[in-house]
Amino acid sequence: MTPTVRLALVIAALLAVAACSGPAVSGPAAAMPVAATAATPPDTTPPDTTPPAAEEPAMTCQADKGQWAIGQIADEALVAKVQAETTSESVRVIKPGMMVTMDYRDDRVNLDVDDDNRVTAVRCT
Repeated sequence: MTPTVRLALVIAALLAVAACSGPAVSGPAAAMPVAATAATPPDTTPPDTTPPAAEEPAMTCQADKGQWAIGQIADEALVAKVQAETTSESVRVIKPGMMVTMDYRDDRVNLDVDDDNRVTAVRCT
């Protein structure tokens, strides 16, 4: 390939890349949208003084309120009742040898069960 052809290819590539970019604008007009460059009246809307809506209290697990479940069979009704009484957002039933994540969530109650599906522990860790 001759140097002239090589130069022509480089110039063509540069022109192609330059064509992909938008028009260059500089100065104060570059920072303003087109609609804002026209004379617009100032905003006279009064500020919003409405107080923010009250947030619902966060659900946090209270394991002591579910200790009554120890020794009972962990069926769907018991699991739902423990979840409600411990004010937990979620619940998980952990069987022997079951792999679980070790993350701490203060809105989750854990029910440890034995091989017979009887609750051995109620905890929030």
